[in-house]
Amino acid sequence: MRVFGPLTDRATYRRWVYFILGGALSVPYLLFAAVVVPSLLPLTTTMEYGVIIGLVVVALVMIASSFLPAVRVLEGAAVRELLDDPVPGATFGPAGSWPVRLRSSAMFLLHVGTGCVVSLISLVVPVAFGFAVAAPFTGRIVLSTENPILVPEGWASAWIPAVLLLGLVALAYGVWMAGAVLTRCARSLLGVSAAERIAELEKRTEQLAERNRLARELHDSVGHALSVVTIQAGAARRTLRADPDFTEQALTAIEDSARAALDDLDHVLGLLREETSSRTPQSGLGELPSLIEATRLAGAEVSAEVRGEPSSVPPVVSREAYRILQECLTNALRHAGKVPVTVLVDVGPELVRLRVSNPLGAAPPSRDGGGRGLRGMAERVDVLGGTITAGRADGLWKVEVAVPWGNRR
Repeated sequence: MRVFGPLTDRATYRRWVYFILGGALSVPYLLFAAVVVPSLLPLTTTMEYGVIIGLVVVALVMIASSFLPAVRVLEGAAVRELLDDPVPGATFGPAGSWPVRLRSSAMFLLHVGTGCVVSLISLVVPVAFGFAVAAPFTGRIVLSTENPILVPEGWASAWIPAVLLLGLVALAYGVWMAGAVLTRCARSLLGVSAAERIAELEKRTEQLAERNRLARELHDSVGHALSVVTIQAGAARRTLRADPDFTEQALTAIEDSARAALDDLDHVLGLLREETSSRTPQSGLGELPSLIEATRLAGAEVSAEVRGEPSSVPPVVSREAYRILQECLTNALRHAGKVPVTVLVDVGPELVRLRVSNPLGAAPPSRDGGGRGLRGMAERVDVLGGTITAGRADGLWKVEVAVPWGNRR
């Protein structure tokens, strides 16, 4: 059955249409060679030289027209639709570098040249078969009423339509094979080059890195705010009638946390829309007191110690250190509850060291593998070229981070 596969394969007939389209595209060039070129040649030009000059001129016109943007778009659409999209990642728009234009031009010339030959054969063989079918019965092949071709009647001329029928079958196989060759040519000529593939991969890598960064921003800022809001809302509900002052403090903490989360959300959405956000929060180690106070209002006992001058830390390091501390405090609230948390920020001449520890709580979840928060912290530290360790030790959950900053002054 595989031998007869090309006869029933739908790709064969799609390729046939592709070649017929190439033949149709060759008609204006052939008319130009037959009508325009002879009128421009001297009358003394011989037939042989006229044909040669006509072919040269037509070839030059075809090459020149193959660089037109519209021709490139047309050829790309034909390749995609009629050759089963052999290069799905290719771009067939009018823009492109000169190597891309040259490859597209070569593909167009192959299409038109091969299509002209295949279309001519596809026109001649079926017509000849139609005339030859009656030959065994009439004893002649009527190509012209004035000069018919005389052949023996009966079985003696039965081979003529049989040969032409085999010619039709061979034409189908030829179309299938020629289509396979041009499909390979399309992959080679229109496919993305190594340099273009590398550039595309670099672009996608940058996009993924930016998406991950924005995801970390949302996870840390909004996640922390929601943790504080959840805890404070529960506390406010329980003390609404018994302790109005504490309830007011809880509602104030909810308001401040929600406002900060909205600022961060507005900033991230502005980046996603490639706009300049109306508010560009740049939370850093300078805002650490506010972060600790918000955590305390949520019910956790936070003891913080800051050594050195946080204001001397470059903004990029200060911002990432703040997010790491924010995630650590959020995890303490979320996973351990209202437990004592110890925070140490040590700003040295070359390193910023962060240490956060808290009791594991009554029923701590398994955190050996880490979740999104720990993974996000590790990504932040990795970008800055630092180190991070996190895990259980002496009944505590400890996170230690060291980030170099001396070379970022």
